[in-house]
Formats: sequence, structure tokens, C-alpha cells
Amino acid sequence: MATPDPTPKPNRLPAWMRVSLKGAKPRNEVRHLLRSLNLHTVCEGARCPNLCECWQRKAATFMVLGDTCTRNCRFCAVNHGQPLPVDPEEPAHVAEAVRQLGLRFAVVTCVSRDDLPDGGAAHIAATIRAIREVDPTVGIEVLPSDFGGDLTGVDTVLAAGPDVFNHNLETVPRLARLVRSHATYERSLTVLAHAAKQGHPQGIQTKSGLMLGLGETAEELRQALADLRQAEVQILTLGQYLPPSSSHWPLDRYLTPAEFDEWGRVARTEFGFAAVVSGPLVRSSYLAEQAAHRPD
Repeated sequence: MATPDPTPKPNRLPAWMRVSLKGAKPRNEVRHLLRSLNLHTVCEGARCPNLCECWQRKAATFMVLGDTCTRNCRFCAVNHGQPLPVDPEEPAHVAEAVRQLGLRFAVVTCVSRDDLPDGGAAHIAATIRAIREVDPTVGIEVLPSDFGGDLTGVDTVLAAGPDVFNHNLETVPRLARLVRSHATYERSLTVLAHAAKQGHPQGIQTKSGLMLGLGETAEELRQALADLRQAEVQILTLGQYLPPSSSHWPLDRYLTPAEFDEWGRVARTEFGFAAVVSGPLVRSSYLAEQAAHRPD
């Protein structure tokens, strides 16, 4: 008699992917604050499964440059199309939200803005400076786009002095060509390597993330880890890919928590990442403060 396959089928959500919806009051408080300041979060835009947990502890990833991306990646739930003009008050509003939430560590990401000459780099830098003006002790992680390969955009962001520069590699080369819009695996590695080299004298850490379960092989994943380390990336996140809809890239399989633990071990011990956050529900900014070695 054949042994049953314990691997959950892609159309059935395994128990370890189910999240608690508790914490309605603090969640609503954060949502009300963000709405009052006309701010967006990737927590909502990308339908993050950790929204309830993070908002309950008043942690949020601010998404600047609006809520509409000029790219249309096949794995992403963020709105895409023709974005509105950039709000010049947005940096100040993010800083005010950081102040009101009492954050010690803020994460700022953005939609891709290929319609802007600098890809939005100056706006991201202005957001970093605005947060520093409110509280210079707040740790800041930024997760920008690749600026279309223009490394002067990376320099602009680094000059503002974030603690962590994060840019996601997303997946392995074979799949990147299929799921990423107007972005390439090689360009992302170039951005990360440049950020590592230019940011090192300032003590800026570099970070990247990979989604698992799109159809990558173990050999391809190992090569991606090697490529990230060659680019001097120090912090790594590994999380489960979840298709936002049936029209997005299909899920190949769910990895078990044990598999994520093993890949986390491999990344730390075999490839030498300084910090790894690996798990089914992990997203780019999950436990960002701890990964940046800023304990609670």
C-alpha cells in the first residue's frame, strides 16, 4: 500500500499557514492613523499574512511614492497602472506616523516609479531624513526598487543614511525571467553589490529576500544564496510564496516549517549570512529590527 503524501496540495492551505485575526483594537488604531495621514502600507497593498500580528505590536511597513506601481510582476498584489503625482508631504506624514506609533525601527518600502527620472530615490531619501528629524535614534530600513539600474538612485538613498538597505532578489534566474516585470535577476544583484560596497563605510547593512514555492529547485536556490553572498548581502529573508489570485503565477508547492528551518540553517552555516529570518509566513520586513541586530 502506498504511503500517503504528507505535502499539502497547492489548493489547500496547510495548518501552519493559517494566521490569527486577533488584535482588532490596535489594528484599527494603526489603520485609522495611516488613513488620517493619507499613508499606504505594503502590509495591506501586498496582503501580508502578518498584518494582524505586526499591527497589534504597532509595527508597519510604510509604502511611499503612492500605492500604484508602474510594473506588473506576476507574484505581486500591489496595484499597477498609471500612478498619481508624488505627494511632497508624504515624508513628513511618515515621520509623524513613526512618532505617533512610538516606533524604534521603521521600514520604508515603495512602489516602482519608472515614470520618475530618478525612480523616486530623492523622495525615499527625504523620507529617511524626515524620520531622523523627528527622532534620530529610530532605526530605518529601506526597501527600494532597482531604479531601472541607475545606481545614482542607490547612492541618493544611501547618502540619507538608512541602517539597512534591502532589495529583494525574489526568486531564481529561471523564474525571475517569467515573474518579474521590467526587472532582472542580474540587475538586482548589481544593485545589492553596489549598496554593500558604498554603504559599508557608513555601517549600512544590506539585505535581500527570496520567495519559495514558485517552482525553484534546491540547486537553483543554493546558487541564489551563493550569488547573494557574493554580492555581500548580510541579512536574508526566506518566505512562502502565496499567489494573490488565480491570475497570478501559480503556486508550485507549500514548504513545511521544517524545510524553512533547514534552509535557514544552510544560509547561516554554509553561506555565512549574518542574520536569517526563514519561515512560511516570513515577508521582507518581518522582524526587521531583530534581523538588523536591534533587540526589542
